[in-house]
Amino acid sequence: MKNRSHQSNMRVSFDLDEVLFVSPDTHRTEPPLPFPLNRIFKERLRFGAPGLINALRSLGYEVWIYTSSFRSERYIRMLFFFYGVRFDGIVNGDRHLAEVQKGHSETLPQKVPSHYGISLHVDDESVICSYGRQYGFEAFQLDAPDEEWMEKVLERAFTVRKKLTS
Repeated sequence: MKNRSHQSNMRVSFDLDEVLFVSPDTHRTEPPLPFPLNRIFKERLRFGAPGLINALRSLGYEVWIYTSSFRSERYIRMLFFFYGVRFDGIVNGDRHLAEVQKGHSETLPQKVPSHYGISLHVDDESVICSYGRQYGFEAFQLDAPDEEWMEKVLERAFTVRKKLTS
């Protein structure tokens, strides 16, 4: 797995809550998983998420999850597996605390994507996005229902990759 991450691969990460996991009351969502899976995996995916993630991967991007939630990596991988999606890496709250925060007396932001070589992070929280310049990553804030969100994320990924390779 490690040998895939040579310089030419750009990493894009997504937050889970309010970005990939959304409420069907406020957002268009993918169909729920069939019974009994929908009893185990209750989260609903933002409409278009599986297609966007698979498109990014087919374009040569590594796609990661970077969440401050404490859902297990196995749970996250299984849920997305049933939607036909694989990730190149997953950072949850436990991994962040063990690998990023450990050894630092000052409290670091909940997410530091650059620690994992992530160039673009998609998040709903403006405070996380505002740390981009300070901590060396680009951010795309996605906090409201947006029918064109997939195109906007792809466009931002292209722009960041072009900036990194020029």
